[in-house]
Amino acid sequence: MVTQSEMVEKEVRISARPETVFSYFIEPEKMQIWMGQQATLDPRPGGTYRVDINGEHIAAGEYVEVVPHTRVVFTFGWEGGGAPIPPGSTRVEIILTPDGDGTLVNLRHFDLPTEMQDVHAEGWDHYMPRLALAAAGQNPGPDSNMS
Repeated sequence: MVTQSEMVEKEVRISARPETVFSYFIEPEKMQIWMGQQATLDPRPGGTYRVDINGEHIAAGEYVEVVPHTRVVFTFGWEGGGAPIPPGSTRVEIILTPDGDGTLVNLRHFDLPTEMQDVHAEGWDHYMPRLALAAAGQNPGPDSNMS
């Protein structure tokens, strides 16, 4: 059983339908609008999840579950020697719930070491609003994490 202390949870309401929001987790060109400068995504169980944030930080794992317009689960970690969270060692679960004319996005990041929870909470706090803007058809602007 996972306790609250072993995961980071974030929620955001997006002014877009679940079908639209879902595409931002599975299409590389849409992922790059809100997170990363390059993405290699193969959205099927066992398929590649790899997002190059800024040429220095590269998130990597694989898709575990992909339920169109409803749910995306992928493993997550960081490439590079000495990374405190190796590729695929944690799990991110995204649940999309229709909410009127929009979508409620619930993100839960499991299996994070205690010392890495705050930094990943800050990361998701940075990227979830960017996702909300992009999926609603707005430009989230340059990513300050790219520099």
